[in-house]
Amino acid sequence: MAVAVTGATGQLGRLTIEKLKKLLPSGQIVALARSPDKAADLAVEARLFDYDRPATLAPALAGVDKLLLISSSEVGKRAAQHQAVIDAAKQAGVGEIVYTSLLHADRSPLSLAEEHRQTEDVLARSGIPHTILRNGWYAENYTGNLKAAIANSALIGAAGNGRISAAARADYAEAEAVVLAGQGHAGKTYELAGDTAWTLEDLAAEVSAQTGKQIPYRNLSESDYAEALAGMGLPQEMAAAVAGFDADAGQAALFEDGRQLSALIGRPTTPLADVVSAAL
Repeated sequence: MAVAVTGATGQLGRLTIEKLKKLLPSGQIVALARSPDKAADLAVEARLFDYDRPATLAPALAGVDKLLLISSSEVGKRAAQHQAVIDAAKQAGVGEIVYTSLLHADRSPLSLAEEHRQTEDVLARSGIPHTILRNGWYAENYTGNLKAAIANSALIGAAGNGRISAAARADYAEAEAVVLAGQGHAGKTYELAGDTAWTLEDLAAEVSAQTGKQIPYRNLSESDYAEALAGMGLPQEMAAAVAGFDADAGQAALFEDGRQLSALIGRPTTPLADVVSAAL
């Protein structure tokens, strides 16, 4: 059985392949990447796979039984890129697709959700057996900003008291590996999220406890947060999008308590304290 992973040199792709190598022989794993040379350290077969060059797609999927389609990082181009991959998978005779979607994609207010909904619809019409892994927020989406929070003696955001069921990126990667290496997942949709939801105030308190410094959470309006992010160097459009995600989180868009992620990986998801410790 050959298993292939798109976006193999990205953060999630790399982690997934490392987890897969514990479950399958390396010879059964294929890394698909725009720059296969960057996958050399993964020690598995690497093939050229460029979403924007459809001619590269079907040949790279030759002999692949299961394909992990990690959603593209290019917001706005995702739906077309994913369509091209699914078409190529059909052409190449791929037996099963596993897709990383977004938590509650069918009803999420997040602006990111629409392209995921479109991709899920394409998969439903493709005739290819598939599994939808609706990934919640990565805890690293927030812990990546901790240095700035410590430097400015405050963590800022626009999520209010919204509870965020985030999990470590490695937790999601492990779930993807489990589904790829296992059987009986086709036809299922999993809502994946951390076991214990937390607020940005909880995150600030954890950072304060671990650093010994008072780092309060300062809640801003969506527009003020967008302005602050732009002031930190984030492009205007991205700053507005991130602030929007936070505002939606304040309305429970990133909350999920079904614990399907920990059920898949057979262990509790990584605690907030551990994620913060790793980030610091």
